Amino acid sequence: MSQHKAYYSTVLDAPAGLVWALIRDFNALPAWHPAIRDSLIEEGRAPDSVGCVRSFHLQDGAHIREKLLALDEQAMSVTYDFQTSPIPARNYLATLRLTPVTKGHRTFAEWWATYDCDPGQEAELTPLFRDGVFKAGFDALATRLAGPVMAAPRELWPEGPPAKVFCSDVIAAPPAAVWAVMRDFAGMGGWHPDITRMHMLDGRRSDEVGATRDFYVGDGRLHEQLTQLCDRTMSFRYRITMSPMPWTRYSAGPTLHPIVDGNRTFAVWTADWHAAPHDDAALMPLVHNDVFQKAFDTLNARFAR
Repeated sequence: MSQHKAYYSTVLDAPAGLVWALIRDFNALPAWHPAIRDSLIEEGRAPDSVGCVRSFHLQDGAHIREKLLALDEQAMSVTYDFQTSPIPARNYLATLRLTPVTKGHRTFAEWWATYDCDPGQEAELTPLFRDGVFKAGFDALATRLAGPVMAAPRELWPEGPPAKVFCSDVIAAPPAAVWAVMRDFAGMGGWHPDITRMHMLDGRRSDEVGATRDFYVGDGRLHEQLTQLCDRTMSFRYRITMSPMPWTRYSAGPTLHPIVDGNRTFAVWTADWHAAPHDDAALMPLVHNDVFQKAFDTLNARFAR
């Protein structure tokens, strides 16, 4: 017995709050997933009651029971497992998660499951989950969202955004290709139109955590120190150690996610810092639009050539 993972992701052409209003209802699968015939929550519990069990039938009559293990309004995610199922997967654990695409008011939607099975069964089970459940559900959801949608949008990030600046976009290239460009901590000066004279200080490599890059934005000179770099998650973070801007404790970084649908990249760039409220009024849109979004726009133009 070994553990396997099925994963699918896409971009839905609707705001995340609207998609989440449909997804968060643990009993609503028959309303949008074509494989589900009917569903009820056992013991009369509410569908947002963590620990509740949904009992439903597939179109072929197969009966499945799934338990809600986590419901997160902030992360817009639902996690559940199999309680009973005719599918020969053991220790099945699934999560459906939504993330806003800030450019275009779209939604990055991902759905995955880990499971154990006997040797050889994964050849059938992985495509069953990935294509028959996850992809089929998202495809049907996209069709539903293209027409009249009765659900009222849920509040986005009820506890506040995950960072002072949250910028995300879809880049029309595979994640490995985008990461090959962005990973070079000294390379941004070669492709971001507003950054010049970028180089690593003290002859250090651009993949050395703790190393610092020196560059100019206009006439302003900045130093940024690499604090985290991970090829597995395709992410890095850095902090500003010298800047003409009125902020302190600036920390930022991008993360890339695979969009299975179309072999594209979902890119997120966040930043936090301390500053006076009147300074933030100018700094937040500046960082979002002129640094992060401009970087994503430049990368999209680069890969479109």
